[in-house]
Amino acid sequence: MTIGRAFFFIILILGCKSGADGVAISRAEQDAFEQTTGEPVVIADAEQEYEITIIDPGFYSWLKGFARAEGYYSQSFLQNRNAIYVVNWNQRVLLPGEYPSNLYEWPINYDPHIDYGYEVNYKLYNYFIYFQRKYDQRLGPFIPRL
Repeated sequence: MTIGRAFFFIILILGCKSGADGVAISRAEQDAFEQTTGEPVVIADAEQEYEITIIDPGFYSWLKGFARAEGYYSQSFLQNRNAIYVVNWNQRVLLPGEYPSNLYEWPINYDPHIDYGYEVNYKLYNYFIYFQRKYDQRLGPFIPRL
């Protein structure tokens, strides 16, 4: 009976894990988040007549210092992730009582059937990663890792 209780206790301990995903944020990345000055990041295409301006001052320095280099991800990977993140983002915009309305103010008009090009998908994807890491949010089933 003692061995059975010890086994149960070990299983119980192994079964208990933190509910948080524990995304590790380095001090340097934290410093990038806290930037109070920085260039807005503009994502635009005159041909398709759209523009996204990211005014979060820490994003520019984070993009330059922490994001994977352009070309690291395929465009199809970026498009697939962005489609998931946009759906979740837009759902949160519609539910201001459940999610911080100061974080989810405006919906994102992103059509996964339109080819916005690599640069747009790259910057939008990285903004979603930055946003999730900075504000401790999850916009999908993926842990926002670098």
